[in-house]
Amino acid sequence: MAIHLIAIRAASSVTGKTATEPEPRRDGIVSIAGLLRAAPNFLQDHDMRSNGSPKEKLEDAIQRLRREFSTANPLSETASLEARAVLPGGNTRSVLFYEPFPLTMSCGHGARVTDLDGHTYIDFVGEFSAGLYGHSDPKIQQAIVEALDGGVVLAAPNRYEARLAGALKQRFASLELMRFCNSGTEANILAIVTAQHFTQRRKLMVFDGAYHGGVLVFAGGGSPINLPFDYIVAPYNDCQAASDLIRQNAAELAAVIVEPILGAAGNIPGQREFLHTLRDETEAAGSLLIFDEVKTSRCGAGGKQGQLGIRPDLTTLGKYIGGGLPTGAFGGRADIMEAYNPYRGDALRHAGTFNNNVCSMAAGLAGLTKVFTAERADSFHQESDGMLQRLAAIVEGKGIPLQFCGEGSLFTMHLAKRAPQRARDVSPLSRQVGLLFHMYGLLKGVAIAGRGDFYQSLPMDTADREQAIDVVGAFVSEFGGLISDLAEEDIGRLNH
Repeated sequence: MAIHLIAIRAASSVTGKTATEPEPRRDGIVSIAGLLRAAPNFLQDHDMRSNGSPKEKLEDAIQRLRREFSTANPLSETASLEARAVLPGGNTRSVLFYEPFPLTMSCGHGARVTDLDGHTYIDFVGEFSAGLYGHSDPKIQQAIVEALDGGVVLAAPNRYEARLAGALKQRFASLELMRFCNSGTEANILAIVTAQHFTQRRKLMVFDGAYHGGVLVFAGGGSPINLPFDYIVAPYNDCQAASDLIRQNAAELAAVIVEPILGAAGNIPGQREFLHTLRDETEAAGSLLIFDEVKTSRCGAGGKQGQLGIRPDLTTLGKYIGGGLPTGAFGGRADIMEAYNPYRGDALRHAGTFNNNVCSMAAGLAGLTKVFTAERADSFHQESDGMLQRLAAIVEGKGIPLQFCGEGSLFTMHLAKRAPQRARDVSPLSRQVGLLFHMYGLLKGVAIAGRGDFYQSLPMDTADREQAIDVVGAFVSEFGGLISDLAEEDIGRLNH
């Protein structure tokens, strides 16, 4: 706050403009750039270090864009400051925070969102894959209105839940029986304890860099608030290490839980051989294989398990399956899930006031049967993958050490000369480059996640994708030299 106000004051003393009269850009977003041009010596020591290291230049570039961002978004800044009186740092969901403050959005329609200051963005944040349907899909809206008209706290089975379960079973053959819950995090927790109950074993294999929910985080050594399961942490995409660890712990290993694409680590795809190895080794050990398809279930009609021809013992779902409303699901083999059959005297109890909440069930059913049909799921995956290939071609053609890692509608920008295969392959500088593009994109009307993630949505059309591709091209043209220098400085790590 202080830095950008000083910048305005310094420039206004030269131009005669006041702090409330910044120069508008052609796209309508207010910019401090013109004011700073009028005060060429201002902040020279801070963001014009032509002789600095690549890391210093990267930080300078980020700070320069943040100052322009701050000036352009006074209402979002005010909202953030006010929120800090009641929320720690003004935040109630960690992944949505970025400096100097996050934008506060006022509305969304189709593939676009609009902030409090009136700027509109093509939304590639995509609610981190939960926003598959975009904003305000009319068929889903209608389903929610009809559900509201019928009452939303019925304290009974409703007319939607079994139909939604049936629609999911048609997509995912491994879901012989399933139960609903409130989120992907809950789904993963419940799948884990279900596996422990079924096998009467306690250990759980996870993978370095994995994210299975807010209390199941395995990046950077894990989280101090992780649930206290007995974890075995293995490297991702390493067949031999996984085989060895499963065999060594077979007598105590309840389950292996894996994301077919390692999401929070940067959308790193699991290699086919690796994922098939997990299936073979868990079967041999009598352990369960849990596929966390909370994100990847959008990768075609049958998710990644359908693509790969792998039938996990348990599958977890979340994000978009509630049509944009909170929902999760876990399920799999009937002999495992029968433990929850209430007609059994020894049934496991799985409570949850909103497990089958009417609006989520109705919205999810409309989404899967009227919008994201099996045919549309496959075509969307192919369309989205086309954008990914275009971006890869741009950086390859310019010889810039960036990788767009992922598949279909979900991918991440990485600073790397070759695509990372596991979490430890990701350079610490990669997230900083992602932050740089994040700020750059916002100032150009394209919103991506602060860590460099892109998530496409169904309402996106060719023009939306082309605009984003153009912004990436402009970013590479402006910062390609710096990105190459960063890669060279970090070359020992990138090519280990």
